Amino acid sequence: MDAIRVTGLTKHYGETVAVDNIAFAVPRGATVGLLGGNGAGKSTTIAMLLGLLVPSGGRIEVLGHDMARDRFAALARMNFSSPYIALPGRLTVRENLTVYAHLYNVKRADRRIAELAEELNLGELMNRPAGQLSAGQKTRVALAKSLINRPEVLLLDEPTASLDPDTGDLVRGWLERYRAESGCSMLLASHNMAEVERLCGQVFMLRRGRIVDEGSPSMLLARYDRDTLEDVFLDIARDRRQGTEVPA
Repeated sequence: MDAIRVTGLTKHYGETVAVDNIAFAVPRGATVGLLGGNGAGKSTTIAMLLGLLVPSGGRIEVLGHDMARDRFAALARMNFSSPYIALPGRLTVRENLTVYAHLYNVKRADRRIAELAEELNLGELMNRPAGQLSAGQKTRVALAKSLINRPEVLLLDEPTASLDPDTGDLVRGWLERYRAESGCSMLLASHNMAEVERLCGQVFMLRRGRIVDEGSPSMLLARYDRDTLEDVFLDIARDRRQGTEVPA
């Protein structure tokens, strides 16, 4: 059974089509990339997967649950990380993580928070208000929040944004280990193509709300005759495929 299965997913805002009849799957234990330029529909798709937006059409299943009818059974086993969604700024990092631990009914919450603080190097930040953190520090705290309940499905929106290369590499390594050890399934939205090549076994390319190409990073590199996934990304964003237009 796939961890995530999406069919015919559509989202309209009036006459604007943000997501246009897309279908994809995330196999159990896999990391899949959802890529596209700004406005391609990535964030809207993730918001629908989380139940934050109601689709205009289509079906979403997560861990075997229909998100239109039984999303709370799946949400308890999921989590989400984005540095662009702020945690309550007046609460300390420890207080924020404690709140989320209780929301997810995490057993031995103090021990779990201590584990994450050590693994993500948050020790000196734990008693600082979240609103006083740098962008990179907020990114690490957002990731800790997303792992508090040991999720089976993890949705990642730019998980290493604003991190320096060394810290970004450490976070990517930690995500790889967590997936390997836990069997967690991950959907990654990122503009860091080296990160996508490292983490993802399968990639779906979005443009103007539609999936216009898919495949493993190596398959896409061969298909577009490119050396880097960033060049493939640019070809798709600019409607190029070996000198021809990418099908819309």
